[in-house]
Amino acid sequence: MMELHQLRCFVAVAEELHFGRAAVRLHMTQPPLSRQIQLLEHSLGVLLLERTNRQARLTPAGQNFLEDARRILQIAESASQSARRIAHGEAGRLTLGFTAVGAYSLIPQLLVHAAEVLPGIDLELSERVSLGQVHALETGMIDVGFVRQVMPSARVEYVLIHREPFVAALPAGHPLAVKAELGPHDFDQQPFIMYSESEGRYFHDRIANLFARHQVQPQYIHQLGQTHSIIGLVNVGLGIAVVPASAQALHMEQVVFRPLVQTEQEAEMFLAYCSDNPNPVLAEFVEVARRFFA
Repeated sequence: MMELHQLRCFVAVAEELHFGRAAVRLHMTQPPLSRQIQLLEHSLGVLLLERTNRQARLTPAGQNFLEDARRILQIAESASQSARRIAHGEAGRLTLGFTAVGAYSLIPQLLVHAAEVLPGIDLELSERVSLGQVHALETGMIDVGFVRQVMPSARVEYVLIHREPFVAALPAGHPLAVKAELGPHDFDQQPFIMYSESEGRYFHDRIANLFARHQVQPQYIHQLGQTHSIIGLVNVGLGIAVVPASAQALHMEQVVFRPLVQTEQEAEMFLAYCSDNPNPVLAEFVEVARRFFA
């Protein structure tokens, strides 16, 4: 079996066409260099170099083998560099979970930043609700998640990275659209598109608590799990809604957004990960995300 050291010796002699100069280049003496070439030729069963006292000359087999030897050495060097980068957290693959609302602006901005500062890390995206992300973290299906709420887990750690207010979403021709800002009482008895208690539990509970505290009773006409679906119904005039401010990135033509006052509520986003995850790139990504959202 030929060895990488033998290939390096052969390439040096083939490029220098002189054993003495090749030995100096490799920081070794000439006899061991000659021995390595002989071992290589013996393992291949062919003569690669014709030797004279002053110089060496490649045989036809040696000329062809030189290009292959160079490619093998380049592959070996690339593989060793990749292994070191992965071990040091500079390269590898990371699976990232996120909620649909996070995909409107927050997560895309982070992905652009991560591509600049961590170019060796491949990010695989997985859209999941918060509860599904926690389960995926615990089972190793994803490496890091961006979730809306903290759920009890002995292994998952949470870092608060973002807060955003809620805003009102109204059809462009709605009477309330003329107001500069809305309060909870503006929604009383209004046709309202609500988050589903099962699929959009986080937002459902916050909005329901807001209305309960102010003794407001909207007319719930539809309950949906995803923000873009809710905005779609507002866009065709079926009702009004309360959504996180990031939903304004959807830019639907017949929807206007107005700030909410007296809400005492914000939508939070947490970075979640398992501290015992062995993926070597996780710690580097978590630190980059912390600094980005700080």
